[in-house]
Amino acid sequence: MPRHFLRVLDLSTEEILDLLKQALQLKERSRRGIPHRPLVGKILGLIFEKPSTRTRVSFEAAMYRLGGETTFLSTRDLQLQRGEPLKDTARVLSGYLHALVIRTFGQEVVEELARWAKIPVINGLTDQHHPCQVLSDLLTVMEKKGDISCIRVAWVGDGNNVAHSWIEAAARLGFELVLACPEGFDPDPQILAEAQALAGDRIRLLRRPEEAVAGADVVNTDVWASMGQEKEADVRRKVFSPYQVNASLMAQAKKEAIFLHCLPAHRGEEVTEEVLEGPQSVVWEQAENKMWLHMALLEWLLNPENS
Repeated sequence: MPRHFLRVLDLSTEEILDLLKQALQLKERSRRGIPHRPLVGKILGLIFEKPSTRTRVSFEAAMYRLGGETTFLSTRDLQLQRGEPLKDTARVLSGYLHALVIRTFGQEVVEELARWAKIPVINGLTDQHHPCQVLSDLLTVMEKKGDISCIRVAWVGDGNNVAHSWIEAAARLGFELVLACPEGFDPDPQILAEAQALAGDRIRLLRRPEEAVAGADVVNTDVWASMGQEKEADVRRKVFSPYQVNASLMAQAKKEAIFLHCLPAHRGEEVTEEVLEGPQSVVWEQAENKMWLHMALLEWLLNPENS
């Protein structure tokens, strides 16, 4: 049976830490000019229903660096558009590819593909989870802060798919996570309850961003209106305006705190230019680390005996 990665809780604590350590090793090997090509002859398929810059290019670059190849599959070019069942697509692509990344809307889509595929299926983003993003974010935190288990992370803004994956990561790794979300925009209660059952009060949901950020080692935010929510943008701007990450809010965190944003960022909305381009921002390293994490993940799924 293939191993899939559909949400953070699919991995154990040890598996997450091993992936992060492997990603750091791959990054260091590359800096020293040492090639690492264990996936020669392997082909990765990318099915994207949503637009992407970082997720697409980082997976493509990761696979090429490992010696493999990729094929990009827009859903408008697939027979899915004409009603072919997901289970048929999964079984057909399993005969052509060695792994599949899908970026789509419903979590049920990736789960259905994984149910029928004979190859690893990776969640490149759904409306409910963004697990690869958060593992690469954790890689950045590990580089900057060392031991992840001792940190306090603040999430400010929408209780969206990225927040869900941060919640599950906190449940697995034991760090403190404090979320500040406006009423009506909380994380999925089932996801939050499941994580709190594992982590207890180390995962908390508050209303005031200042309280969440106080003493934080990491301050994290995301856009106020995600893909598919464009019609809600004006309403969301009014609701979320008190949740902007600006210099005043960052001053509530530890002096050496870092700022994360998975990008793209809307300057002047969820974050100010001053913070995004400031000395505490690590967003560009964070974006690069998607590639290194994806390399570790692909090698682990496709060549586990060598990872």
